[in-house]
Amino acid sequence: MSFSPGDQVSPVTPITVKVANGKLTTVTVTNAAKGNTVKGDVSADGLTWTSSEPLGYGATYNVVADATNADGKKTEQKSTVTTITPQAQAYPALTPAPPGQGQTFGVGQIFGVSFDVAITDKSAAEKALTVTSTPPQAGAWYWLDAKTVHYRPEKYWQAGTTVKLDANLYGVNLGGGVYGKTDRSVTYTIHDSWVAQADGNTKQMAILHNGAVVNTMPISLGKDQTPTHDGPHVISDKQQQVVMDSCTYGVCQGQPGYYKSTEYWDLRISNDGEFVHENPNTVNQQGSSNVSHGCVNLSPDNAKWFFDHFNLGDVVEVTNAGGGKLPLWDTFGDWELSWAEWQKGSAIKG
Repeated sequence: MSFSPGDQVSPVTPITVKVANGKLTTVTVTNAAKGNTVKGDVSADGLTWTSSEPLGYGATYNVVADATNADGKKTEQKSTVTTITPQAQAYPALTPAPPGQGQTFGVGQIFGVSFDVAITDKSAAEKALTVTSTPPQAGAWYWLDAKTVHYRPEKYWQAGTTVKLDANLYGVNLGGGVYGKTDRSVTYTIHDSWVAQADGNTKQMAILHNGAVVNTMPISLGKDQTPTHDGPHVISDKQQQVVMDSCTYGVCQGQPGYYKSTEYWDLRISNDGEFVHENPNTVNQQGSSNVSHGCVNLSPDNAKWFFDHFNLGDVVEVTNAGGGKLPLWDTFGDWELSWAEWQKGSAIKG
């Protein structure tokens, strides 16, 4: 009989036991520390036994195999298999979090994986990540930093798309002694296309549902001192009310420009304080001048309408606001990059 593999193996490499002359009768593989047995199957010809479940990290397994030769003679052999012990295990947090019952996302939704330790072999990690979209749409990964990788299609998702993300990372060598901690899989659904187009010149915001304009609202964007970022923004959070405090970005009480107020019907469109929300105090300026701290201000009625129709992953495209492009890292500035630029962010070249 022969045993494979030997010492210090990946926990996802199957243990195999083979016999040349005769047939295997029983094979038992036991975790030496825990005492639990490993599942496996004997081939139809009785010549090979193969484990059928992953092993643990840093564990020793006792292998006992019994076989009977052509003359009926019984033989027993023993061996041990030891799995690798990682210096660290990388856990893949998924963006967005796995959805609740019936939860769907907009056509601008970015999908991603955030590791809790730095990844040095990004190519190995990326090869372990699979995105399957139905209907099929071209897409690619982009590494924002050593821990974070995002996925987006060339254009916004098609309405009604199903997106399945498989992170098959357990047992994968991610470089520097780091291995994947677990596999994860999640399926997302893309709902109807909702895109708002906010223009800093006209001070109007057109609402497009599946490409057709269904509403237009007067708005006020950021004033010259605090301009709104230009480009596509993706809604990442939705709250009926939010306390907005300028101290969160360094302008605190007693300093010029400090403010703290409760705003209603809030949809976050960037991580540095840009929202679409109600502001009754700027209704007279909405449609005529930009006076906000960077948010998209709406009247109470329009804000409630917007809140009722827009959700996570829906898009707010801002033009002529004067704030420069939304940074790539700023939840989610991913759409600011051209498709050619985006593809350069992949760790898999060629």
